[in-house]
Amino acid sequence: MQIDFHHATTYVTARLAGFTHEQADIVAYAAQYVDDATNSGTVVFENGAMYTRISSAHKTVERENLRNTENLLVWLPFHFLPGNGGLTAGQDPTGNFIEKIICRSGTANPVAQDMLSAAFDERGANCALHRLGIALHTYTDTWAHQGFAGTLHPVNEVEDIEDLSGSGQLPPGWVNRLLEDVVPALGHGRAQVFPDMPFLSWRYRNGQKQTVSRNNTDAFCEAANEMCKSMQRFLQQSDRGIPAADQDKIRALFTDLKTDNAGKRHRAWLDAIAEGSFGFGPASVSYACTGSQSWKAQALGASTDLPVHRYTPEFLQSNWKRFHDALQRHRLNLLHDILPRYGICAG
Repeated sequence: MQIDFHHATTYVTARLAGFTHEQADIVAYAAQYVDDATNSGTVVFENGAMYTRISSAHKTVERENLRNTENLLVWLPFHFLPGNGGLTAGQDPTGNFIEKIICRSGTANPVAQDMLSAAFDERGANCALHRLGIALHTYTDTWAHQGFAGTLHPVNEVEDIEDLSGSGQLPPGWVNRLLEDVVPALGHGRAQVFPDMPFLSWRYRNGQKQTVSRNNTDAFCEAANEMCKSMQRFLQQSDRGIPAADQDKIRALFTDLKTDNAGKRHRAWLDAIAEGSFGFGPASVSYACTGSQSWKAQALGASTDLPVHRYTPEFLQSNWKRFHDALQRHRLNLLHDILPRYGICAG
């Protein structure tokens, strides 16, 4: 999934679940920032203070993607959540270890349910909304990333891609065949952005030589509704999901603009929000991962790439620090508490 879902759809569902504008803004920014937090390492301040953060994504073309030690720390806990074959903790799916870490969609993924429960348990933390946004990014990604694993493995092979919806967005067959040979078999790399386009119905042959048919619109609508239910449980409300009229509007936004340009799709969502198309009324929402309006600039100052930064007491309460605190809590909890219960050692 891309910025149109992780930022805009997350904001909409948060408001429909009962969050205020300010709360929903934080949850949605955090959910999208998971894809944009590509830097790790220590930030040094002029007064001798320091802060060490981790990354939750790698750029598409980056040498770290060729190292499984990195993939298991980034792609697996934040984007390709293991599904343990749909089995509960203590049970093993038939086959090799890879069968345990293939991603499954959220409602069929017991690991995902445990991950959400852990995030709910931190309602009182000062980074609770940031952690919720991170968990919801990981949760909703399971619908787009089901059938793939966050590691280099032949199970991620993709061949014979077909567009079943007539969208005109898939490249010619010869381009697909070229990419099948060039792009590493990591996650859905060889499927390119096909799992991320909300309007697409498509078919392919996977690394297990099975023919897989996918309707992204149905999957994205289900993911949005289940995300809303999760937010309502976080708020300790009845998990009734998205009202029918708002579900119709969401489906229309997923299907009406058929373009692989995520920025254009995102803009359409922001315009719909501003026009009051949803049950919560009009709202002004934006997202900036860089520049003066970004969380990073607000925490570190306009020049975010300086070797040494000026320290202010406000840094400790900044959204950027709280997001990175939540990232570390999310990954530590998954890799060291939740996944071991399923016999998965990945960190």
